[in-house]
Amino acid sequence: MRTDFSPEQLADPDTARSNQILRSCVHCGFCTATCPTYQILGDELDSPRGRIYLIKEMLENDRPADTETVTHVDRCLSCLACMTTCPSGVHYMHLVDHARAHIERTYRRPWRDRALRRMLAFVLPYPRRFRAALRLARIGRPLAGLMPDRRLAAMLRLAPDRTAAPEPLAEVYPAQGLRRRRVGLLAGCAQQVLDTDINAATIRLLTRLGCEVVVPRAQGCCGALTHHMGRTDHSHAAAARNIRAFLEAAEDGGLDAIVVNTSGCGTTVKDYGHMLRTTDLARDAARVSALARDVTEVLAEIARDDGPEGAVRADPAETPGKGGIAGTDAPAATPHPSAGLRVAYHAACSLQHGQKVRAAPKTLLTRAGFEVVEPADAHLCCGSAGTYNLMQPELSEKLRDRKVATIEARSPQIVAAGNIGCMVQIAQGTAVPVVHTVELLDWATGGPRPAKLPADLTPPAVPPR
Repeated sequence: MRTDFSPEQLADPDTARSNQILRSCVHCGFCTATCPTYQILGDELDSPRGRIYLIKEMLENDRPADTETVTHVDRCLSCLACMTTCPSGVHYMHLVDHARAHIERTYRRPWRDRALRRMLAFVLPYPRRFRAALRLARIGRPLAGLMPDRRLAAMLRLAPDRTAAPEPLAEVYPAQGLRRRRVGLLAGCAQQVLDTDINAATIRLLTRLGCEVVVPRAQGCCGALTHHMGRTDHSHAAAARNIRAFLEAAEDGGLDAIVVNTSGCGTTVKDYGHMLRTTDLARDAARVSALARDVTEVLAEIARDDGPEGAVRADPAETPGKGGIAGTDAPAATPHPSAGLRVAYHAACSLQHGQKVRAAPKTLLTRAGFEVVEPADAHLCCGSAGTYNLMQPELSEKLRDRKVATIEARSPQIVAAGNIGCMVQIAQGTAVPVVHTVELLDWATGGPRPAKLPADLTPPAVPPR
């Protein structure tokens, strides 16, 4: 694509990066085939190619964003399926992030939009505030139908019936047995409120596999939620806080990895190097990004190091004969209760498209003894997308219903996912229990049964549809 930026415009690093991205686009339109909003709306401007044209015109003319551009950019999920599909390697993520920041600086939204976005930025990244807001939402849920704004009604309906009590995390969890690795854990913000079992399962599993787990107290929200709102000052400050926290831990004993168990956060942490590339923290940000790993990447590395015989295993006293994550050919004297259960694996967009982590979660679940099935159109978003299900509830619900239909078509007993937002979104539309991948791996290798699973689950008698 030909561009026409002035030398003065290209002196801005973000504009220079957007220029590179725009010039790599060849108008082929392959991206439209995998764009969720284009699939639903059928509007070219609600496809990546259409949004690229709008963003190009806005940035080239260095003009304030207009309502048309804002409408179509706001409808973008940032699912990044277009980046997986694109044969030219167009880095749409950095382009749309730049566009969102430009919109935030130059466009005055209607007052309801401004108030809603400010409220989300003020509440969601802070666990105490978020927990208090959920309590209020549960009280106000009966009034959802009276709300003048569908987005407010969606917020009330999405509030869970209950939230777990706060479970403060220790700063260090020693490895069980010989220490093989020392890793940091990003505890997350919303996840600490919505599902405390995920961090608990992650810590149990990693320590059982010989990892010392460090949870820096100074860490906070990764910045993803506000970054996708275009609030770069807020998101960069959050990133800087985490960079300092984890590098302090690294200096105090080394870190082999920074483990992230919410893939939306992982995609952002892995992009810290780009986000802060022009700041004094550029080198440190790049170092943290290089250390960041999804939890399944770390588990796959451990399994690979242990080889096919599966030295990574549960305590034999707890699960006799049961192989660990790496797998084993030894027959089980007493089959583990998880063996053979049918799990529909939901590939979170931020994991499969944002981080290119596709095989590891499914391979780990299979080696742990589960029957893993994948729904049709697994590349399409479930509609969660950070705050998207709050800001664009109608589109989000259509995407959720479509995703749930493809999942239920495989007749699963459990749904596994690697992102808390996806878990909450899918659970709103199905009675099938939705748990984190790491909870199942923890259970299969010696941990407790995930609390969401009924006690009477047995392997299915019929093959999946």
